[in-house]
Amino acid sequence: MKSSDKLAIHELLSRAAYCFDERKLDVLKHCFTVDASMLVNITGSGEVGPFKGREAIIKLMSDTLASQTDVRRHVISNFFFEAEGNRAATVFSSLVVTSVENGEINVIISGIYRDEVVKEDGDWRISHRHLNLDIPF
Repeated sequence: MKSSDKLAIHELLSRAAYCFDERKLDVLKHCFTVDASMLVNITGSGEVGPFKGREAIIKLMSDTLASQTDVRRHVISNFFFEAEGNRAATVFSSLVVTSVENGEINVIISGIYRDEVVKEDGDWRISHRHLNLDIPF
């Protein structure tokens, strides 16, 4: 895999986090393939999902945002590639979510993303996202 593809995938995952935080769901949806899936495993609480299809994933995210009164930032880091190819890759990254409300900042959750990404029409997109959260929230 070329370095430019790795950089594009890194940017894709960062864009997805940013667009979620900034409530730019119209841009966020293009980070996923039409037939994407997402599964969330919450330590101690079990699985949520799977959510099948880009529209179901965006609805989950929209519903989540509707219930939030704080400002959240999804900080992703420690990217590494478990598998890599010219048209597909599997990427792990660490997640820390902060919350700002009433002038206070708190870390509210951490976890690990395992993203399967594919190249479609020259652009990288998430085809499957598995999120393992470290604690219930």
